[in-house]
Amino acid sequence: MSIKTLALAVTTSIGLVLPGLVQAHMIIEDAYARSSSAVAQSGAAFMTITNHSDTDDRVVAVTSDAADHVELHTHLQDSNGVMRMIEVEDGFPVAAGQTIALMRGGDHIMFMGLTDPFIQGEELEVTISFEHAEPVTLMIPVDLERQDHGGMNHGEMDHSNMNHGSDS
Repeated sequence: MSIKTLALAVTTSIGLVLPGLVQAHMIIEDAYARSSSAVAQSGAAFMTITNHSDTDDRVVAVTSDAADHVELHTHLQDSNGVMRMIEVEDGFPVAAGQTIALMRGGDHIMFMGLTDPFIQGEELEVTISFEHAEPVTLMIPVDLERQDHGGMNHGEMDHSNMNHGSDS
C-alpha cells in the first residue's frame, strides 16, 4: 500500500469516527461548588452543561468522594408558597444542541454528608453520568465568595422536609 493510499485510508477512518465522538460530547463549563459554612454537612455544585450532539440526553447521576451521598436537586414552590428543595430522580434533560444551567435557586447537584468542609480555592472531583453520553469526570473549584444566587434567598428556604440520605 502506498503512503498516499494509507493516508487516504486513515483520513477516511478518522472522518467516520470523529462525528460519532463529537455527537456524544458533553461540555461542562463555569462549574463551582459551595457550602454555607465551614461546619455545613451539605453543599452544592452549579455549572452549565452543553449537549454537542444531535441526540437528546439526560444527566442521570453524579458521584463524588466529597460526600456520603450526591443527588440531583431542584426547587419547587408548594401550595403554601414555600420553596422546597427536592431530589430529581429522573435527572435533568439536556436537549440535542442545547445548554442547561445548574444554578442556585434552580437545578443543582447536592452533596449530603460532606466528608470534609468545602474550603475556598480547593477542588472536588466529580463524575457526571448521562443516559447516552460517556460519563464526564471533572475537578470543580470551591468558590464560597461567588454572589450569583439565581434570584433566590436560600436563607429563607424551608429545608425541614428534606431527606439528607439518613435512614432516620
